[in-house]
Amino acid sequence: MLHAISRRYRLAYTGLTRPIWALAVIFFVNRVGAMVVPFLSIYLTTKQGFSLSDAGLVMSAFGLGAIAGNYTGGYLTDRFGPYWVQIGSLVVGGLFFIWLGQVDGLYAMCGVIFLLSLVGDLFRPANKAAIAAYAKPENLARSFGLIRLAVNLGYSAGPILGGLVIAAFSYDALFWIDGITCILAAGVFLVLLPPRTEVARQQPTQAERAQQALDRRPESSAYRNGRFLFFCFCNFLSIICFMQFFSTLPVHLAANLGYTEFQIGSFAAINGLLIVLLEMPLVSFMEERWSVLRIIFWGMVAVGASFLLLPFGYLGVVVLIPFYVVLTFGEMLSMPFANTFAARLAPPDRRGQYMGLIGISFSAGFIVAPSFGLRLAEQFGFETLFLAVAGLGLLGSLGIHAMARREIEKPTLELV
Repeated sequence: MLHAISRRYRLAYTGLTRPIWALAVIFFVNRVGAMVVPFLSIYLTTKQGFSLSDAGLVMSAFGLGAIAGNYTGGYLTDRFGPYWVQIGSLVVGGLFFIWLGQVDGLYAMCGVIFLLSLVGDLFRPANKAAIAAYAKPENLARSFGLIRLAVNLGYSAGPILGGLVIAAFSYDALFWIDGITCILAAGVFLVLLPPRTEVARQQPTQAERAQQALDRRPESSAYRNGRFLFFCFCNFLSIICFMQFFSTLPVHLAANLGYTEFQIGSFAAINGLLIVLLEMPLVSFMEERWSVLRIIFWGMVAVGASFLLLPFGYLGVVVLIPFYVVLTFGEMLSMPFANTFAARLAPPDRRGQYMGLIGISFSAGFIVAPSFGLRLAEQFGFETLFLAVAGLGLLGSLGIHAMARREIEKPTLELV
């Protein structure tokens, strides 16, 4: 038994390329300092004195900037390549984090957080395109999984450290640390992946030029691919559900149930620790046995079902720990494979566009989630909110199930 588990862990990490490992280190450095996000809604309602509705507006401005950043980042990546887009996003994003900590007032906060999110999310489509380019085709899902592992390893430490920084110093220190680690991540990027490692732009052969011409056809555009657009919509519904974990649940735990920032950060760390321990072997195991869409379906089911636990009873450890466990398993199944689905579907010449659009579906969920969630909670209570978002998450999973069934019934379609 132990031998089989050990073998599964070894297989999960075997065959990944050096640039993928370097990107994982860069992400880890960046995410260790990303302490603001789990506490942003609390900061807005306590330190800035915003109402729940105003806090939701600011969080939605963050999501709106993310949509603009993913769209722009996809365009810049296809136009100039992913390398310098990532470097510029890290450096300028770090400066914006420091600036955000100095801002007061609703409209100023909305403006700066929009710009911060726009610049920060230029990174995402560029990074996903780089992963797709650097990874071996047979290791694509595991390559995305390794990057997510690095992100969540940083996130598992970030909330705990963030709670300690707030208790020992202030929220101001938190913004400075976030900004400095973004800039530090850019430095690590230059050291581990110097410019000469960027995917070479060789002169294409005649056959490659013909394929590129096909890739540029209007119907190959991500924005005209009905199948991919429907997939992104289903992902958007699931993300509205999932993002309550970051936006409304911390407010409920702090304002209504009296949990401290450190306790909330400790609960949130369960998510990151489970991903660090289990995601890579889980992804490796699942991709050998199931199609991508089937895996995503069950992941979305778990995300939606997790929120059905929250309306029942006092949210002590007996409820919260199972909630975080079920939510995290849903995340581990749905999110890395959503990126894999987009990368496999994308023509190479449109890769930035496809990765940008899947990023937009995540960011659009981030926009809607806090405003929708906090307003619904303010009007009808958090129990009603949790039931409503569970329904949205399960509805998204049904859409993915329909896609998977259609592919089984029409075997001429590519089974991904």
